[in-house]
Amino acid sequence: MFGTLSMPVLVVIVLIVMFLASAIKILSEYERAVIFRLGRIRDAKGPGLIIIIPGIDRMVRVDMRTITMDVPPQDVITKDNVSIKVSAVVYFRVMEANSAVTNVENYLYATSQLAQTTLRSVCGQMELDEILSEREKINMRLQEILDRSTEPWGIKVSLVEVKHIDLPEEMKRSMAKQAEAERERRAKVINAEGEFQAAQKLIEAAAVMETQPMSLQLRYLQTLNQIASENNSTTVFPIPIDLFKPFLKLSDK
Repeated sequence: MFGTLSMPVLVVIVLIVMFLASAIKILSEYERAVIFRLGRIRDAKGPGLIIIIPGIDRMVRVDMRTITMDVPPQDVITKDNVSIKVSAVVYFRVMEANSAVTNVENYLYATSQLAQTTLRSVCGQMELDEILSEREKINMRLQEILDRSTEPWGIKVSLVEVKHIDLPEEMKRSMAKQAEAERERRAKVINAEGEFQAAQKLIEAAAVMETQPMSLQLRYLQTLNQIASENNSTTVFPIPIDLFKPFLKLSDK
């Protein structure tokens, strides 16, 4: 069939095929195309089939999915002068493709650098105890700053999480000693509270026995029974104090 066509016709057909191959673009559901026509930006297009003018239009693909970005460990000096390394992870997505292309040279690189500097700044304004115990507060603060700073770029920062806090070895040893001392303190407090409660119960028992003298005699017999059941070679007989009262009165006379 092509043998019957003249050379000019073949050239035209080839040019048309090349034109269509360059003009027709297919974008996935999560992609948008930022079109520059003679240097001026057009409305973003996609997803699906779009047509551009080769040589006149320039297309930039933009991924609209949520991007997970690792923030590498940053050297941070806390407010109380402790050197630590802090890493984090940032979740964000492009909301406006045109702004992400025209308002910043490389939105991925820019967001990464901004996240690193913000992480150092926020952690440097807090003491070590706050960083270790108030991660949720740090996460919210980081997310707020990053989201506000990247808004002109058409980017929405949805979540920031502090991933790891690396402490110096001497600080880890100091914290371990502090935790051990705290556990010992709690143990002593619990022991003292137990002795205090036991003393209160003994006082209440003594008050009851004072109203019922026979209860003291029964307690003596119970003690004797407990001692005898242990197969001891020595048997102790409790003697009521009341038996000595007549002798004490004679001695007073």
